[in-house]
Amino acid sequence: MTDPKRLFDFPYYQLEKYPQEAALVSKVNGTWVATSTQEYINKAQAISRGLMRLGVQPNDKVALISMTNRTEWNICDIGILQTGAQDVPIYPTVSEDDYEYVLNHSESVYCFVSCAEVYAKIANIKDNVPSLKGVYSFDELDNCPNWSEVLSLGEDTSNQSELDSRMEAIKEDDLATLIYTSGTTGRPKGVMLSHKNISSNAKNSEKRLPIEFGKSKALSFLPVCHIYERMLLYMYQYCGVSIHFAESLETISDNLKEIKPHVMTAVPRLLEKVYDKIIAKGSDLTGVKKNLFFWAVELGLQWEPYGKNGWWYETKLKVARKLIFSKWQEALGGNLEAIASGSAALQPRLARVFNAAGIPVMEGYGLTETSPVLTVNDMRNGGFRIGTVGKPLADTEIKIADDGEILAKGPQVMMGYYKDPEQTAQVLKDGYFHTGDIGEIDSDGFLKITDRKKEMFKTSGGKYVAPQLIENAMKQSRFIDQIMVIGEGERMPAALIQPNWEFVADWNKRKGKNLSTDPKELVHDETLIARIQREVDFYNERFGKWEKIKKFELTPDVWSIEDGHLTPTMKMKRKVIKEKYMDLYKKIYEQE
Repeated sequence: MTDPKRLFDFPYYQLEKYPQEAALVSKVNGTWVATSTQEYINKAQAISRGLMRLGVQPNDKVALISMTNRTEWNICDIGILQTGAQDVPIYPTVSEDDYEYVLNHSESVYCFVSCAEVYAKIANIKDNVPSLKGVYSFDELDNCPNWSEVLSLGEDTSNQSELDSRMEAIKEDDLATLIYTSGTTGRPKGVMLSHKNISSNAKNSEKRLPIEFGKSKALSFLPVCHIYERMLLYMYQYCGVSIHFAESLETISDNLKEIKPHVMTAVPRLLEKVYDKIIAKGSDLTGVKKNLFFWAVELGLQWEPYGKNGWWYETKLKVARKLIFSKWQEALGGNLEAIASGSAALQPRLARVFNAAGIPVMEGYGLTETSPVLTVNDMRNGGFRIGTVGKPLADTEIKIADDGEILAKGPQVMMGYYKDPEQTAQVLKDGYFHTGDIGEIDSDGFLKITDRKKEMFKTSGGKYVAPQLIENAMKQSRFIDQIMVIGEGERMPAALIQPNWEFVADWNKRKGKNLSTDPKELVHDETLIARIQREVDFYNERFGKWEKIKKFELTPDVWSIEDGHLTPTMKMKRKVIKEKYMDLYKKIYEQE
């Protein structure tokens, strides 16, 4: 078989090149259950035949909503695509209102859900979606038909020849999927991605990851409804990687130790939490052990790739790896050769300390609209530079517009926004996709992201402020979990800060401060406010006078997807946060 061109070609390619006994592995009732490549294909074909018996036609839309990544999702994905229909993955955590909007806008005819929690949301709105003919669940539920009913419908192979001719008719430039971007403002937009958009990205991304074809293992836990993890699942299939699905975010540390993966993906938010937990454990040590631990961490924070710090540094690093960092590696399974980080900016200190620890974290950059990867770091062949998102993939052209905006061209650039020619025309201009991000390319071709074009603002003094740069610096403080810089049209920048309540509780106990444990009281506590002021002052030193955070207010609640502070990919919804804390905003600026 030639290289896979359509998304459903990937399992067949794997079967021919690197057939796996454990192609897809999920935990069911406490036991890892493996699906072989052949079984994966057989079940996907049964789903295709079953959907055709249910009346699914080419270009129909079928929704997929799962709380966790699991084998059934992938089988349904391939099964849907083979019929010539397109699938519509939806974030499980969005509101019922968004479910209703996406299902109606896409005119989805069927929907597969993972569990009772998702089905409850669908059940509440399905009567408002006239196109929806049926819902099937992966889990056994009393009140919802099971996906096995579709599999059973497809056991009869008498319509296989019709399926074969439908598959034959599908071209690589045809629409494969609609991915509704959560967006930090307004209604979600349906990004139209073709088979070629995603398959080209999978094949070109493979060249940037150290994978042993047919032998490596991957742990998958980032939501597969997000194009980043989904594209990588096709890439893993292309490379004959055995894919293990984590049970949940809470079980990742256990799953890492069980599976011992060679490769995984992460978002900076997760790496921040892993780092904070490691540091908290180190803080509990005493005497020589504690001193050694923090000596290793300090050493790690100075790390540079390719031995640039010289032989004496590398000698000390060897000792640190043996005594301290080897335990970090063990905690992540002991076999990791790469963690691909994407979706948001990675703090350089995290890139340094994890790489120093022998846990290679490689940052990349892209958008849903670019399937998603445009650039990525790679330790091999001098392709890694801290503070950058790496060099462009093959067949990808990146250029910087006069106003600093990053423009991209390549086979991974979307077809457009579904039913929205106006928004499409705004971002696809002169043959380039306009990313909305601001960046620069250094003399060696590495791309550096400096801010979101839409998020930069001017103070009333006419000075530009780039909030992300300031926020990423401040979030290095263990006291600060989330921070949003404000001040558009105001006299000075200020900030809304959500403290890291876990760390604050630990600090309170360690230092014997006897403060309240209730965040609602703590946000007014002068001792805590003064301590966080010290952190803000420290990081302010890096910025020009006009950019420094002059005032801040603390928020008691944890910013979350569920409460609307964050998009499903953990980006801040700035408008929503500002409205939620308008009283604090006014307090900051009315005291002027």
